[in-house]
Amino acid sequence: MVSYADPGPVQTVAWVESGGGPLIAIPEVVLPFWTGADGDELASDYDRACEVEGSVGLLPVGNATALVLGDEPAATAYLPEHGTLVRWFAGDSERELLTGVPAALDTAVWGHEVHWQVPGTVVLFDAAWPGEGSARTGHLSIPLAPGRYAVRAAHAEPGPETWIGLVRLRRLEGGPTGGV
Repeated sequence: MVSYADPGPVQTVAWVESGGGPLIAIPEVVLPFWTGADGDELASDYDRACEVEGSVGLLPVGNATALVLGDEPAATAYLPEHGTLVRWFAGDSERELLTGVPAALDTAVWGHEVHWQVPGTVVLFDAAWPGEGSARTGHLSIPLAPGRYAVRAAHAEPGPETWIGLVRLRRLEGGPTGGV
């Protein structure tokens, strides 16, 4: 298990940032259907993402569903060992922030749960970009097993000057695999 508290080098964690709007995790297979802030419609896909209230929400994209990370445009990383997206709201250092994650996960007060059907790998990037352009900007490919996931979000303060957002992705076993 990774320990970010060790005095040695910290495992490299990739962070994705936004230009000011929400981040979105879109199944890789439907990236071409996301137009971002572009588009000929009255409301762009980016506008739809901005309308999501709260920390997380779901939007249809092609024949799949995307996960919108709303609330604040915070730098976000995925920690696979925790099955959690970590959002950096405030903190003096990456090490301090990451060291506080395990305790934050144990003490977090989680918000409502949404169920997200995932066909496989998802790509996290700034919702303003079109899906096909996501590789030209800061993005993160997150290899998820196909299936249905329970998604819950929380805010935590693992230190006096450290504030983080947590978005836990928990794969649900059994049951139907269809739906959103």
